Amino acid sequence: MTCFSRLNQIKNVSTKPGAIQWNGAERKQALVDELSAEGLALDVIADELGKDLDPFDLICHVAFDRKPLTRQERAKNVQKCDVFAKYGEQARAVLTALLAKYADEGVLNLDDTNVLRIPPLNTLGTPVQLIKAFGGKTSFENAVHAMQNELYQEVA
Repeated sequence: MTCFSRLNQIKNVSTKPGAIQWNGAERKQALVDELSAEGLALDVIADELGKDLDPFDLICHVAFDRKPLTRQERAKNVQKCDVFAKYGEQARAVLTALLAKYADEGVLNLDDTNVLRIPPLNTLGTPVQLIKAFGGKTSFENAVHAMQNELYQEVA
């Protein structure tokens, strides 16, 4: 597949980078599935580019010629913002581990409490204990969404 046809396929899904709604695991997966159904496998393009890119950056790079950030670069930008400061020690450890999961493995469904069952998060406590560190499930989800919002902030 040529770069031109890839570009057109992605542009058919969205007309501008800001129109790509990237918060929420269901929306991310829906967009990736939609592109895949059109014959555009993002993992193949990522391999061709040879970079460890988030699907969002890959889409914006191919379709809109935006400079992509690697997952590690996005994670470092979040750490610079110090969005974890308002949380207690255990909650900060959870958010830091989730951010590392994103940076290292590309885990996108960070607000799914099942992620608390896998290493290294399962070494920090039980899922119930970890959620309680945030004050409950809703607060946990809000904290993760705030972190994800920071992940996808525009970088000057």
